[in-house]
Amino acid sequence: MAADPHTARFDDIPETALRWHREGKRAALATVVETWGSAPRRVGAQLAVSGTGEIAGSVSGGCVEGAVVAEALDAMEAGKPVMLEYGVSDGDAFAVGLACGGTIRILVEPVGASLPEGLLAQLVAARAAREPVAYVTGVDVAPRLEREGHAERFRMDRSGFEQDGRKFVAIHNPPLRLIVVGAVHIAQALVPMARIAGFDPVIVDPREAFGNVARFPGERVVHDWPDEALAEIGLDARTAVVLLTHDPKLDDPALVAALGSDVFYIGALGSTRTHGKRVARLAEAGFDDTAIARIHGPVGLDIGAAGPAEIAVAILAQMIDVLRRGA
Repeated sequence: MAADPHTARFDDIPETALRWHREGKRAALATVVETWGSAPRRVGAQLAVSGTGEIAGSVSGGCVEGAVVAEALDAMEAGKPVMLEYGVSDGDAFAVGLACGGTIRILVEPVGASLPEGLLAQLVAARAAREPVAYVTGVDVAPRLEREGHAERFRMDRSGFEQDGRKFVAIHNPPLRLIVVGAVHIAQALVPMARIAGFDPVIVDPREAFGNVARFPGERVVHDWPDEALAEIGLDARTAVVLLTHDPKLDDPALVAALGSDVFYIGALGSTRTHGKRVARLAEAGFDDTAIARIHGPVGLDIGAAGPAEIAVAILAQMIDVLRRGA
């Protein structure tokens, strides 16, 4: 069954490859395993290719996808993995547009051959269960899943070759998640933007007039009070929490829950004056300065944003800044 266009994540590449394979189209997964110079995608980026030439994802931002598709079709026919390399010294790379000074190596694995369907299904199940897992593979390496022995890679969210230069470890951390408390106009802009950026959004608002299918088509909306909703959804280090209600009765319980967890980002809408009152309430509740400093308020980068869409851009940019640089 095709994924709902509203709820499919931009990074559902293994899921898409498995679906194509099970539909009888055949499929292959192409993974960036090494880069040099100004390669446009990071190690671990993936592209799914179907036997009919459909693609999902990207390994180069569009530079070499056409060539990779052709090689993937050949790999599916042969039933064997293949290692590809493109760079400025490669005539084929110039022909498909990689003239920016970068070099990339890409491992292509046909599903059902070098990448067993059962193993891919296990990987997809682990991702759905928000379970960190490492997919270990290589041209002459029997692929497998590992859950132990890669703590540093999980923490850094970093795929790469092991020291032996043979085994490539693709890290599949739980999908990034965004919990938005307050189904307001900013949320209507922020949720689709966040989904495109790779986040799984959840909207929390007990007011059904705000949080409903008409305003958030295809999205998960929870109508409980925020403290109950966050307890049900679960909070972890791959989660961002953004509060948009302006109402302490809704925002404060969510803040208490978020501050008691290891979510990587907490943002709260409101003016500097509003945030000052928020800080005073949290201090009275027993939170120290270090804990309160985790809250980004007023929420979002200071880019002079005006209107819901621009504020949503500022919020998403700040979330990514904190995620990638710990700002």
